Amino acid sequence: MKIGIVSDSHGKADRLRQAVELLVGRGAQAIVHCGDIGSAECVDALAGAGVPAYAVAGNMDRHLDRLQARAQEKGVHFSLDTILVPIGGGSYLAATHGSNALLVRALAAEGRFPYVCHGHTHAIRDERIQRVRIINPGALHHAQRRTAALLDTDADTLEHLELS
Repeated sequence: MKIGIVSDSHGKADRLRQAVELLVGRGAQAIVHCGDIGSAECVDALAGAGVPAYAVAGNMDRHLDRLQARAQEKGVHFSLDTILVPIGGGSYLAATHGSNALLVRALAAEGRFPYVCHGHTHAIRDERIQRVRIINPGALHHAQRRTAALLDTDADTLEHLELS
């Protein structure tokens, strides 16, 4: 399964739309947003992907009740701290924002999830800890390079894509 991963859009809906279009154009079958969504318009951008969309709140997200209501209205799966994304064969990708580093470590240490994704640092990460791959797609805002990631769980490959 191909999964598009984004993070830290901070309300920049046009950038998020660009990233979603790029990822879906490259074959993403689902989109995961790792927090600091920033606006209802960004939730709309996720909903417009045409594939299942998952999002988790970040430390900079305000008005969580509004974001949660918009996500529910638009069919975007939303969680306040951790969201699980089915990747086939009974396995799940776990996504959290990353502002709670202990939570990221705990999710990885469980060994239950082959992939743990997070944002928050605005820095690309692709690290394996035993059988768990920890991924940060980078950021769509407040970053020198605006990046997203495309994960192919069947081939276990990850590609970081830079937005223009």
